[in-house]
Amino acid sequence: MIRYIIRRLLISIPILLIGSFACYVLVATAGNPLAEMRFRPNVTEADIKAAEISLGLDKPVVVRYWNWLTSFVSGDWGQSIALGQAKTAVFPAVTDALWTTGRLVIGAELLALTLGVAVGVLAAVRQYSLFDYLATSTAFLMFSMPIFCVAVIVKNYGIQFNNVLESMGLQRWLTTAGPRPGGFSGSFGDVIFKYTGTFLLPTIALMLISFAAYSRFERASMLEILHSDFVRTARAKGISQSRVIFKHAFRNALIPVATLFSLNFGAVLSGAIITETVFGWAGMGTLLVSSVRQFDPPMLMGWLAVTATLIVLFNLIADIVYGILDPRIRLG
Repeated sequence: MIRYIIRRLLISIPILLIGSFACYVLVATAGNPLAEMRFRPNVTEADIKAAEISLGLDKPVVVRYWNWLTSFVSGDWGQSIALGQAKTAVFPAVTDALWTTGRLVIGAELLALTLGVAVGVLAAVRQYSLFDYLATSTAFLMFSMPIFCVAVIVKNYGIQFNNVLESMGLQRWLTTAGPRPGGFSGSFGDVIFKYTGTFLLPTIALMLISFAAYSRFERASMLEILHSDFVRTARAKGISQSRVIFKHAFRNALIPVATLFSLNFGAVLSGAIITETVFGWAGMGTLLVSSVRQFDPPMLMGWLAVTATLIVLFNLIADIVYGILDPRIRLG
């Protein structure tokens, strides 16, 4: 198993290097971050040339990439160069956004995975039952609805629920403005009240979409495994239904879901743009939108580097999970 993990790590490193270089070239050739300076009064060509030299824009792309890579690995991610904005260090900006989005996404994805796998297994075992039809209908409904629609509906129901609480003389609970900077204060009960009220609505919105995918993948995979030869052989030997399902079928049925979870978790963690916009969260999605709108290459490269690392990392985790679930993979 150790050799298998080392092999996957060695494969991941060149993938990250190639991906970061491709992203850097795309960002470098997408435009000139100093183009807006040409339209400002009292700005001469000498000023623009001096700004290009200070930012290293006068060097070839390969040289600029190498300088960025060595600085990035050493912990110096540079500073934002968005014109008209205060200079902001890229590292704390990206890590703060990642922490904000991570707190939201981790809970939503783990909840969606747990419920999705449980519902998918039960729907497969009770194929064509009322539960199977209800689970399938719910999953297809969530698949057919875009995330912005789900987020707006969940937000509206949250506002209506707050209105009901207020009409009963109680405090409004659910918020749609994102977590407060610096965290929550007050007694333990107050912190729990504010924490759950802030996280509940966006967590539900993200969870519903991911739940639909996990439940459908798990149901399809479980049905395929239940009709395979080795499961029929296990049943012919007189093994109980519960042991057939959980010892023989369930483990193999998790492999496709592990792939989906690794890809989905990395993508959502890198920027739940629509959900963050609807619920007022200043996370990775908001950072991406502002970096593109202001064309801020250092901030954009910091976002891309973290995103690429997360995706490769979760793919590596998925490969390790494959090896645990199916020994043939790591021994092949």
